[in-house]
Amino acid sequence: MAAAETVLSCDTCGLTQRVEPLAPGTSAECIRCGATVATRPAGGTDLTLALTIAALVLYIPANIYPILSMNLYGAYSENTVWDGVVSLMQHNEYFVAAIVFLASIVIPLLKLLGLFFLVASVKLGSGRRLRGRTRIFQFIDAIGPWAMLDVFLLAVLVALVKLGDLARVIPGPGLVAFTCVVVLTMLASQSFDSKLIWNRE
Repeated sequence: MAAAETVLSCDTCGLTQRVEPLAPGTSAECIRCGATVATRPAGGTDLTLALTIAALVLYIPANIYPILSMNLYGAYSENTVWDGVVSLMQHNEYFVAAIVFLASIVIPLLKLLGLFFLVASVKLGSGRRLRGRTRIFQFIDAIGPWAMLDVFLLAVLVALVKLGDLARVIPGPGLVAFTCVVVLTMLASQSFDSKLIWNRE
C-alpha cells in the first residue's frame, strides 16, 4: 500500500499543498514560491549514534580540562567551565552563573542523553510510548539554540580578558574538546530523522 501524502502549508507564501513521503536526504519545495516546505535528514541511526557517542566521550574532558589559561601580571591561572560558574557565584552573579551552568553543562548533556535514548529505542525497534519519544525530540530541538549560547559566552570572555601586553590568554585542551562537543552535538541532532520513531524504516 502506498504511503499517504501529507498536507503542509508553506511558511513563506502560505500555500497549502500535498507533499509525498520524502526519501532520506531529500526536501520538498513549494510549487508556488520555491521555498523549502519539508526536509528529511540524510543520516541514519548509525551516523547519529556515532556522533552522539563521540560527543559524550568528549564531554568529560571538555568539563575537566581547563578551557583557558591566563597570564596576568605574572600570575598564571587555569579555569574550567565549572571554575567560571563558581567564580561568578562568589561575585554574587547568580543569574549569569545559572545561565553558564545550564548552557555549558546541563543542556548539552540532556541533549546528548536524549539523542542517545531516541537512537537506541529506534535501533531496538521499540514501539512503545511513541508520543512521549516524539516530545523528547521536540524538547531537544527546542533547547538546541541554548546549547550554542556557550560559544557566545566564551567569545565574550575572550574579548574581555584580551588586554594586549597586560595579559596573555592561552586556549586550554578543554576548549578543543568543548568545541568538538558543540559541533558533534549539532551534527547529531541534524542527522536524526524523527520519522524513524514512528515508521522505523
